[in-house]
Amino acid sequence: MHTARSQLSAFALCDRLRAGQMPALPEPLRQLIGKRIKHLTGSTSQPDAFARPAGAPALLPADSIAWQVHAHFVGMLVGGLSSLMLQALHPRALAAVWDHSNFRNNLKGRLGRTAYFVAITTYGPRDDALQAIERVNRIHAQVTGHMPDGSTYVANEPELLRWVHVGEVSSFLNGYQMLSFKPLSNVESDRYISEMAELGARLGATDLPMNLSECEASLQAFRPQLVCNQRTRDILEVIENYPVDPWDKPFMSLVMQAAFHALPDWALQMLGKTQASATQKLLVKQALRVAGLPVQSVLDQDGVAAHARKRVASTAA
Repeated sequence: MHTARSQLSAFALCDRLRAGQMPALPEPLRQLIGKRIKHLTGSTSQPDAFARPAGAPALLPADSIAWQVHAHFVGMLVGGLSSLMLQALHPRALAAVWDHSNFRNNLKGRLGRTAYFVAITTYGPRDDALQAIERVNRIHAQVTGHMPDGSTYVANEPELLRWVHVGEVSSFLNGYQMLSFKPLSNVESDRYISEMAELGARLGATDLPMNLSECEASLQAFRPQLVCNQRTRDILEVIENYPVDPWDKPFMSLVMQAAFHALPDWALQMLGKTQASATQKLLVKQALRVAGLPVQSVLDQDGVAAHARKRVASTAA
């Protein structure tokens, strides 16, 4: 009888895991996972800061698809790294990063700043989000320089901003679709693209895609401008050697593989990487889905999105 009950419990646990549901975790484990998340991403912000001021709305409503996609930690981590790989293929976009940031020496810091910007513009109070966007616009206006061939670049050029926007949005969406237990429908994917266009426009980008097919077409339109040169390869090496503690390396190895899997086939080929087999992709996806469950369980209760939902919901109270 005891064995039968144990088997039933094991089957029930497997069913919950397949559905993306995680049993309750003991508090010490939850705290440990929270610390590992901050260390892994280089985050310095406190999630509970997004709970204030009570009732303050965000730029996008809480029922938006962006709130759903950006709350998926592993999907966003995979998408963030994938977008950096993709962006490195544009020589002028890469030149701005190469000349005006410490990206090569502090990748974790760059990822942490990007994660905070996504968080504050998605979940933060509207005024804080607009201030963050204005601050980035001021920085971009000062980022100018020369390419190796002598031609100039300006970071706030609408075309470059569109490239960065399309690369990020498509990568975030690919990461979510790959790793979520409930991927978006085509209609929901279109909604996500259109929601993100509002943020991209505030950053100065123009002619932004409003649905999935337009997003894919926009990426394709940039292909004649893309190259994989020595700078690209140097950046790729930095990304592949993302600094983590020894006990985080197995997890990060899966994340890095998934980041390559999330790239378009043509981008993977340009970067000189071999396309993984369908079996390899499936194994990495399933392993990351399971590994991400305890992390997501912690964030669903004490992450940025969770605190933001409480803040917005307090208007009804």
